Amino acid sequence: MQDQYKVEGGLYYTKDHLWVKIDDGSAVIGISDYGQAQLGDVVFVELPEVGREVEAGEKVASVESIKAVVDVFSPLSGKITSVNEDLNEDPGLINTDPYGDGWIYELEVSDSTEIEDLMTSEDYEAYLEELLAEEEQ
Repeated sequence: MQDQYKVEGGLYYTKDHLWVKIDDGSAVIGISDYGQAQLGDVVFVELPEVGREVEAGEKVASVESIKAVVDVFSPLSGKITSVNEDLNEDPGLINTDPYGDGWIYELEVSDSTEIEDLMTSEDYEAYLEELLAEEEQ
């Protein structure tokens, strides 16, 4: 599995294949390598509005690929402090660098206890292995 999809250590993950990097009360959020691979080539990203207060589980963005349009639901509650404007020019950054230049938005976390609801990188790897085993059946 590790050869197939990259899972970045030290990040948190959701079952919707988002990654969350926590840094001193803020969180940077993007789509995991597995998530971007399932989408295929990303052609458009509707970014959230800076300054918007969001609740965990609320739709904040959408990503359009050649295969589908998917909604991005915030894994954490807080205030959106920045968005990746580079995605307006090059939405494919989600495909080419999902854990780096392909980030989607940054959030000032309002409830740090919500982090406990996310998966660690180890948990996410195990989750992906289960998913891939199901796909093979």
